[in-house]
Amino acid sequence: MKKLLALLLALMMVLSLGACGSKDTQEPAADDSTAETGDTAENTDAAAGDDAAAGETGDADASDLQYIKDKGTLVVGMTNFAPMDYKEEGSDEWIGFDADMAKKFAESLGVEVQFQEITWDYKIMELDNKSIDCVWNGMTLTDDVTSAMSTSEPYCLNAQVLVTKADKAADFEGLTSLEGYTVAVESGSAGEAAAQALGAATVPVQAQSNALMEVAAGTSDAAVIDLLMAGAMVGEGTSYADLTYSLNLNEAQGLESEEYGVGFRKGSDVTEAFNTFWAEQVANGTVLEVATTYGLQESVILE
Repeated sequence: MKKLLALLLALMMVLSLGACGSKDTQEPAADDSTAETGDTAENTDAAAGDDAAAGETGDADASDLQYIKDKGTLVVGMTNFAPMDYKEEGSDEWIGFDADMAKKFAESLGVEVQFQEITWDYKIMELDNKSIDCVWNGMTLTDDVTSAMSTSEPYCLNAQVLVTKADKAADFEGLTSLEGYTVAVESGSAGEAAAQALGAATVPVQAQSNALMEVAAGTSDAAVIDLLMAGAMVGEGTSYADLTYSLNLNEAQGLESEEYGVGFRKGSDVTEAFNTFWAEQVANGTVLEVATTYGLQESVILE
């Protein structure tokens, strides 16, 4: 009996020592794991901090000009607006004063030009989303435009004119208000603002060319469009021979003269590159040559 009791006591001591030994072995392992986890967390945080710092530096140093050069294209946002941007019948090529000069600007940057038709109302959104790289389409430098974009130096003078059917022109002579008339306008354009300021019931359409179609079809009494387009598309020998416009409209009805500019993303360094390019093209006679091709020699700014 004594021998059995002694054997049981010995066995309990062995088990007890084994348990203690197991605990002592595991505790340092747990400490090592905690240390490794801590190191990993610190390293991850440091890496994240480095990435964030790199991102901030990248944003600060971002060059819109380099972005365009890297992708190899200058995407020009525009609408069908003769004589600035348009296609001749049967052709897929965009031509016009703005289109021709855009091709030359892209060439000076070492990239291809790509023309993208846009809805004029959404030009700022298209620019900010990088769907396009600039707005170059006889764009009036309004306060809204200059506050939302980085804009070039003015390159062309323009005015808003009232287009009517030739046999109805006498009805509009001497008017100082357009109340009671329906007037087709390009949505979001300077013409829309001018027509609304004169009390017209405006009919917004996608492009100025559509505004002329409204008048020709008799679905609108008149249209307010750019003088440059009216000169190219209205009157004898044009697509709208039965329409006419008044050069005296600005004084008689208070429609102000305006300036055209090219719009780039806010803070874009492409604006400076454009202004340098344009000054060179004025100096070497290219701007006047291209302007003369499209009948704009009296409107283009050469100083």
